[in-house]
Amino acid sequence: MASFEVIGGNKLQGDIYPQGAKNEALQVLCAVLLTSEPVTITNVPNIRDVNKLIELIRDLGVSVEQQAPDTYTFRAENINLDYLDTEQFVEQGRAIRGSVMIVGPMLARYGKAKMPKPGGDKIGRRRLDTHFIGFEKLGAKFNYDTQDSFYSVTADNLRGSYILLDEASVTGTANLVMAAVMAEGTTTIYNAACEPYVQQLCRMLNRMGAKISGVGSNLLTIEGVEKLHGTEHAMLPDMIEIGSFIGLAGMTGSEITIKNCRIPELGLIPDTFQNLGIKMEFRGDDIYIPAQDKYEVATYIDGSILNVSDHTWPGLTPDLLSVALVVATQAKGTVLIHQKMFESRLFFVDKLIDMGAQIILCDPHRATIIGLNKQIPLRGIRMASPDIRAGVALLIAALSAEGRSVIDNVEQIDRGYQNIDGRLNALGAQIRRI
Repeated sequence: MASFEVIGGNKLQGDIYPQGAKNEALQVLCAVLLTSEPVTITNVPNIRDVNKLIELIRDLGVSVEQQAPDTYTFRAENINLDYLDTEQFVEQGRAIRGSVMIVGPMLARYGKAKMPKPGGDKIGRRRLDTHFIGFEKLGAKFNYDTQDSFYSVTADNLRGSYILLDEASVTGTANLVMAAVMAEGTTTIYNAACEPYVQQLCRMLNRMGAKISGVGSNLLTIEGVEKLHGTEHAMLPDMIEIGSFIGLAGMTGSEITIKNCRIPELGLIPDTFQNLGIKMEFRGDDIYIPAQDKYEVATYIDGSILNVSDHTWPGLTPDLLSVALVVATQAKGTVLIHQKMFESRLFFVDKLIDMGAQIILCDPHRATIIGLNKQIPLRGIRMASPDIRAGVALLIAALSAEGRSVIDNVEQIDRGYQNIDGRLNALGAQIRRI
C-alpha cells in the first residue's frame, strides 16, 4: 500500500494539462466489443481503473495495440465467451465498477453476458437495477444468483422498446444504448443521462454506423442496425480533474493555467467555483487561475447561505462535491454542501475536522462549512483516502495545510488521477510517494 507524504504551504505556478476523461474511457472502451473491426481511441488516461478495464477486455479476446502513450487500437474479432466462466474474470470484474458496461455490448453482439457484482468506490448504495430492467425491456432474460452475487442476461433476439429510466444513470444509459444499437426496431430511452461522456459515446457509435438521435438531450431514439464497423475516437479532457485543479489553485493561492479544457463541455463547474470565490479567466480554451490570497463565498440575492449540490447534467457532477467542500473550508463565508446521490460520500470530513476545518456534518447527505478565510490554516495530519474523489480532496487540503501530512491508501487516488504527484510536483508541490 502506497502513501503520499505532503509538505503543505507551497504556492504552485505553471501550466497543467488535464488527462483524458476517466468516466468516458470506461464507456468507449466497452463499446469496442460491438464490432470486429479496428477501433482507435486517443487521449486514454493512464490510470488504474482504465488500465484494469483494458486488461479485462484483452483477456476476453480483444486485440490491444498501444500506438502511443495515450493511443490504443482495439479489435474485438475473436472474443472468448468461455472466459466469462473463469475465476480470473470474476476477479477482474469485481475490481472496477466500470466493468458492468461490457454487458450491453456483449448482449447485443453475442446474445448473452454475465458479470459479478462490480467493485468501485465505497460511497453508498450503487444499485444496478436500471441496467437490467432496461435489458429486460429489450427482450433479455435476467437472472441474479444471490449465492455468488452474479448477474447474467441472455437474449435470442433483442427488440426495440420504450424505456423510461427510473434514474438518469450515466452507466445505465450507456449500457442500454450499447445494447439497443443492434436491436431489431426502434428503442426510445427517456430520462436518459445526457452528460458529455454519454454524448461522446453516442457520437462514436454513430460514426460506427449506429443511428442514434437526440444526442445531448434526455430523450434518445435508437434505430437498430445489423452491424457496426470500426472508427477513430478522441476523448474529452477530464472535467473532474479540471475542477480539481481549479479548487487546488484557489485553496493554495496558486497561479495556474489549465490547458485545453474544452470549456463548453464543463457545464456549471466553472460557475460553481466562481460562486465559492475563485477568480478565473477563459483564455481561448484554457482556464487561467490567478493567485488569490483570499476568496469569498457568494450569497443568494436575499443574502441567504450558498447551497452547493449535485444534480443530473447539466447540473454539478457529484464527483466534484468533495473538492468544493474542501475549498469552502478556507473561504470567507458559510456554505451548505448537499450530496444528494450517495449517502457515504461526506464521511471523509472527519479528517478535515482533525486538520482544523470548521464543519458540521448535518446528516449523511449534508454538511455546513464555516470558512476560515485563510486566517487559520489547516494543519498536517496522517489520514487515509477512502475513495477517488475524497482522496484528491484530502490531497488538496494537505497541499494547503501547514506542515507535513501523510495520506495512506493513495491507490484510490491513482484509480482516477494520472501521475498526480509528478504533475503537481512540476508546479512546485512537495509530494513524495512512500
